[in-house]
Amino acid sequence: MSGAQRGQPPARVRVTRTRRAATDRHRPLREEVDAQSALGTAYVVSLMRAQRRLSLRLVLALGTLLLVAPLLVLLVPAAGRLTVLSVPLPWLVLGVLVYPAVIAAAAWFTRSSERLEGDFARVVDRG
Repeated sequence: MSGAQRGQPPARVRVTRTRRAATDRHRPLREEVDAQSALGTAYVVSLMRAQRRLSLRLVLALGTLLLVAPLLVLLVPAAGRLTVLSVPLPWLVLGVLVYPAVIAAAAWFTRSSERLEGDFARVVDRG
């Protein structure tokens, strides 16, 4: 016979709250990214894809700049004979003018990359 049948109160049972399953509740996006869930991974992959596109644009722009000057000299020999202050134009372009272009491209890349990351952070914080 159990205790309840003999007139004794039933044994005490401790009841505790448990967290609902992750699928039952809405997790903030920051937790999704931190937990590397499928949704969080999708957002991170999207950021990485945007950064890859940005990098490819920069490489194409600088590559074009660095290839156009020698090709111009090769295809138009008169351009190779031009001088500015007794310095051959190809030397001036490749030896001097490339550096400001690279610095400007680096500044543009940094600003654009920080903008992408800032947009990502705002989406994660809002979600």
